[in-house]
Amino acid sequence: MTSQAVASLQAEVNRLRHELQTLKVNGDSTLAGDTMFVGQYLVERLVQLGVTKMFGVPGDFNLGFLDFVEDHPKIDWVGDCNELNAAYAADGYARVNEGKIGVVTTTFGVGELSAMNGIAGAFSEHIPVLHLVGVPSTSQQKAKPMLHHTLGDGRYDAYYKASQQFTIAQAVLNSKETAAAEIDRILTECLVMARPVYLMLPTDVAYERIPAKRLQTPLNIEPPANDPEVEEFVLDEIVKLVEEAQNDVIILVDACAIRHGVKKEVEELYQRTGFPVYSAPMGKTAVSESYERYGGIYVGSVSNPAIKEKVEAAKLILSVGGLKSDFNTGNFTYHIPTQRTIELHSDHTRVQFAGFPGIGMKRLLPKLTSRLQPFKNDAVQIEVPKFQLPVPQEDNDVISHTWLWPRVGQFFKSKDIIVAETGTSSFGVLDIPLPPDSIFVSQILWGSIGWTVGATLGASFGALDRGLGRTILFVGDGSIQLTVQELSVMLRWGLKPIIFVLNNNGYTIERYLHGMKRKYNDISNWRWTKLLETFGGEEGQSCKSYTVRTKQELSDLLDDPTFAKADVIQLVELIMPQTDAPRALKAQAELSGKTNRYVAEF
Repeated sequence: MTSQAVASLQAEVNRLRHELQTLKVNGDSTLAGDTMFVGQYLVERLVQLGVTKMFGVPGDFNLGFLDFVEDHPKIDWVGDCNELNAAYAADGYARVNEGKIGVVTTTFGVGELSAMNGIAGAFSEHIPVLHLVGVPSTSQQKAKPMLHHTLGDGRYDAYYKASQQFTIAQAVLNSKETAAAEIDRILTECLVMARPVYLMLPTDVAYERIPAKRLQTPLNIEPPANDPEVEEFVLDEIVKLVEEAQNDVIILVDACAIRHGVKKEVEELYQRTGFPVYSAPMGKTAVSESYERYGGIYVGSVSNPAIKEKVEAAKLILSVGGLKSDFNTGNFTYHIPTQRTIELHSDHTRVQFAGFPGIGMKRLLPKLTSRLQPFKNDAVQIEVPKFQLPVPQEDNDVISHTWLWPRVGQFFKSKDIIVAETGTSSFGVLDIPLPPDSIFVSQILWGSIGWTVGATLGASFGALDRGLGRTILFVGDGSIQLTVQELSVMLRWGLKPIIFVLNNNGYTIERYLHGMKRKYNDISNWRWTKLLETFGGEEGQSCKSYTVRTKQELSDLLDDPTFAKADVIQLVELIMPQTDAPRALKAQAELSGKTNRYVAEF
């Protein structure tokens, strides 16, 4: 049986267990005689799960439901400029609020299709997002009139079918009898599977009354239990391999360690075993980068040579939550043979060539840590290169990528959220160590340009929920033009991110991939320091904007206590050379260019 089949079966078992739990809440419940609207039930469940913000755009098929959202004291309707940005914001919110879901609400057809790119990105990168769609009434769906927002051919299920490609579970609330159970199922799968889900809410069903007593039974969002005998066998096999490796073992942590909530378990593993620990790009900040036995970022052949040598020379690699995409592996240049690899995932484990479906890392890791702890005395003898990147001394005052990233690294503080757009920013941040308890946010696998602007909105709200520090965005001048409207939403809500716009006259990552001198990689140059005023800010009062052209100007700004305090939203235009790029981006682009093979062979 495949891992997917096992996961589906376990999800159904969990659903049935939840139904049995709800049946125990009978007439003696304080809510037993109470009823509420289906829309209210959904909002209440979201609040129970810790959701404080809902993103989206109002439309005629979701307006009635939005009354329930606006009237609830514990959840806010944010209101975005478009549905794509709203989906990005829900994604960013969920990434920072680890263990919670992001919610985006759209209207039927035109709204939901606009959001679908953002939902696909969340699916690709294992982010739990609820896509809630207000749809026509059940009677209209049966009669199939040529209603606005339809395709005009009676296919009211077309968008539902499209959503099945980009969500892990879907539901249509077409009956009040099953509405609450379906809401519970969808939300549970969203959290347990860490993937987006899709929920259609007809206008009439939102105002149907149902019993409220199910709310007395909390949703079970714990991962399913592992089979004890198989789990014990897996543990024995791992211990044997560690012994054979004579403790020459490293831990490689990736994105799904964050997405599936095992950061604490992973920390216990590397702290109690002493094995050296490294991260893949998508796993950056899953491990504290100030930890003395953290060696840095492994990206295959794109890695720093010292890191590459240490990782690839290890006799055994313990991989946790791996996602082996091209940009996450240096274009698939991992030089780690399968016979030297153990892979821990949310729903399965692989030991060399053998797969064990249903053996998830959340339950396995604490037991593995206990079994491997005796190896610590020998493990700590293995040398780990210090992860650091000093600011280079250059003989000019031009803001280069080689100088920029280690310099802004000195500006970061504990609990900062660093958001980096795909391209120069995401590759630049990889090589610098981030402070303890900071969070790195980037969309390395899906790579939808402009994503970070919406994600910064959501991340800023997530930071407020968790009591974290500043939200700092690095975005290129090309990327920000796709989603810039969300700056107005940040201003309206009084959010205070610091936004660094890298002005290098176009799409730098595309230039390195192909067409360095081509016009299609050029963009219009905006008046960047006027943006915040244009979107409703008052310069010097509710917002501040800067342009820096030299190393000294940027250093002076970074050292300014008022700027660093981030009391208002701030935008910094960084004037940079058009064809400069971080080391890792140049290496990755060269590999990707060879794979794409744009040059014809004769």
